Amino acid sequence: MFENIHIFHTNDVHSHFENWPRIREFLLSKKKEHEENGEEVFLFDIGDHVDRWHPFTEATIGKGNIHLLNEVGYTAVTIGNNEGITLPYDDLDSLYTDADFDVIIANLYKKDGSRPNWALPYRMYQTKSGVKIGVTAVTANFKKLYGILGWDLVEPFKELSNQIKQLKNESDILILLSHLGIHDDEKIAKLYPEIDIILGGHTHHILQQGKHIDHGGTTLLGAAGKHGNFVGYIRLKVSSDNHDVIDKQAKLYETRNLPSPLNEKNEIASFYDEGKKMLYQEVVNLPVKLSTEWFKASPLPQILCEAIEEWCDADCAFINAGLVLDDLEKGIVTKYDLHKILPHPINPCIVELNGAELQKVIFQTFDSKWPSFELKGLGFRGTILGNFVYHNITFHSIEQRLYINGSPLEEEEIYRLGTVDMYTFGHFFPEFLTAKKQYFMPEFLRDVMAWKFRKEYGK
Repeated sequence: MFENIHIFHTNDVHSHFENWPRIREFLLSKKKEHEENGEEVFLFDIGDHVDRWHPFTEATIGKGNIHLLNEVGYTAVTIGNNEGITLPYDDLDSLYTDADFDVIIANLYKKDGSRPNWALPYRMYQTKSGVKIGVTAVTANFKKLYGILGWDLVEPFKELSNQIKQLKNESDILILLSHLGIHDDEKIAKLYPEIDIILGGHTHHILQQGKHIDHGGTTLLGAAGKHGNFVGYIRLKVSSDNHDVIDKQAKLYETRNLPSPLNEKNEIASFYDEGKKMLYQEVVNLPVKLSTEWFKASPLPQILCEAIEEWCDADCAFINAGLVLDDLEKGIVTKYDLHKILPHPINPCIVELNGAELQKVIFQTFDSKWPSFELKGLGFRGTILGNFVYHNITFHSIEQRLYINGSPLEEEEIYRLGTVDMYTFGHFFPEFLTAKKQYFMPEFLRDVMAWKFRKEYGK
């Protein structure tokens, strides 16, 4: 005799609500079907459901996402870096106040060493037949950024080891919700053969039939890509006698092939419209139109570059024009307008470099590859980088010399370069990797632009 256990999972939805109506109806239908057959169903989200690029999420500070998860009846979720480091401390601390599901995250602590009252290090679920399913979760190790926001993030492998010791003798089945990425998931499967299933995310990988990692037994990895393009499913066949796992199989359902609910287009539009309406709060009244161009000089990218330098108290600054996605018309500018042109969850930062290093970096920005470079990830929600824009950085072509804030660059002098955090996460400039960095959080670029406008134009 055996028991079927059904597990559905999503990850890295990133507030792509264009897929949500189909996901919701599909999960509700499957949940009802299996429960009517007397079989156990579990629904898990592996983090980064919240993404503030979308007006609905921005306006509700993520709580709208929680309402959507409640509607479906999720069993548990964990957090990704978009929940963890794009929300101010108080907003993350209150994000799950109305959640009807468990929030499992083992490696997040408060600064005093206690856990947030909404966060469980693990949860033990038990089926009607007595099968005990232990679930724990860890999230990506952006320790420094969590620390700036007021949290303490423990190295995930260290914390996971502690949780495995606790759970392995108490559980018939052990499941990890991992917002670490495919490479860490494969490593974990080999290090901890006690884990039966790892449901992953963060690196947006797609595992159509899952991935079996053999180590005497097998650990099954599952992952469903990004943006709700897929819904993951795992079926476990478990012995009714000794609760051993007899078989485990994974598959993905492609969302575009799922049934379309009634009024789907209207519902998708309503998410955007509701967020836009809530963000209709005046920031400034502009006396003139401010335009943006990606391949030539224009006012808005230049204003943003100046604002970052001032906000960070830097010696000079540069950004890429492609950060600013549209113009601002003369007249009232609202929070929605700023969100529309700067939707990125990107923070300003300072990078400290000596003159020789700064010169190498600036010369790299002159490379003709950058303006048309298509960037995905690192918080960037645009399409291409566009030209680099500078403030207090001048290159005299005749002298072949750089000037910083009007003075010749000195190779031994230390400079504070104002820029954006995404350059420090990727491999744009090798000199950034070992440089001293200071991140300004929780403010995003749109917040810095609003501050600049109020300073220049008042409200």
